[in-house]
Amino acid sequence: MKLTMRAYEAPDFWKIRAYLRETFLLDDREELNWQVYRFEYWVWHGVANLDQGPLEEKVLLWETSDGKLVAVLNAEGKGNAFLQMHPGFRAEELEDEMIAVAEKRLWTVAKDGKNKVAVWATKGDTTRETILERRGFEPRYEEHARHMSLQGEIPEPVVPAGFVVRPMNDGAELLERCYASGLAFHPDDPAQAHDNRADVTWYRNIQKAPLYRRDLDIVAVAPDGAVASFATVWFDDITLTAACEPVATSPAHQRKGLAVACIHEGLRRAREMGATMGFVGSESEAAHRCYASAGFTDYRVLRQWLKEV
Repeated sequence: MKLTMRAYEAPDFWKIRAYLRETFLLDDREELNWQVYRFEYWVWHGVANLDQGPLEEKVLLWETSDGKLVAVLNAEGKGNAFLQMHPGFRAEELEDEMIAVAEKRLWTVAKDGKNKVAVWATKGDTTRETILERRGFEPRYEEHARHMSLQGEIPEPVVPAGFVVRPMNDGAELLERCYASGLAFHPDDPAQAHDNRADVTWYRNIQKAPLYRRDLDIVAVAPDGAVASFATVWFDDITLTAACEPVATSPAHQRKGLAVACIHEGLRRAREMGATMGFVGSESEAAHRCYASAGFTDYRVLRQWLKEV
């Protein structure tokens, strides 16, 4: 069947959301493609806040003659390419075409000054790995895509004395949440935390995402009122999943179990809404240990393949 490739247009946001839900369910909720939450988070944070767009240049769609969406190629970060494919249309020829397009359109200038592009593949996906090797890509970075069943009991959050775990308030607490994010993700750059708190437009952008819920934006508040840890949970009532992104703890409050407590509180709430599976991604050994202790013991390994173009 002949497919037509075209660039993203504004109404495609909703078409891609529906497509990701459809393919996720067809794949028995295995993350061969992105879930909706990740697409939304990229659009409302990566593109809106981190200059990873515009979407019209960073997203390509493949459709049948009658307009059925069967594949999506999109960026995330700079120079990273992700292939979203309908299980009924997965074929080596289509994957090869999408990767070729990624080489031409989604590359970035790396720190060494060279033009590079990275394509992600599940470790052990021999079809994609063979294509990437043939095209001159080399395997580099790995991360874990973790999942757990929510149909059993979820532990009650274990919270140190004086701390409170609950959904985030607005006003001053939103400012503290923004400050904690800077401390957690940029521990060597305190200016980032101050900037995060000085202008919270970036967080307001994230809150515009359709799946965002304030009652699932969980924080651990210290006795002095500071936000010590946080876990934002994204509940999808179509796929009945709950994904944790982002999760972090400020350096002064690490190793107290606060991130796990936030995760458990968020998953417990999502389960009451109907979620039956939980998801999270981990990159470092510390994150692997944290999420395993929260119950995310099952995972797939994703691998970044890099090429100089």
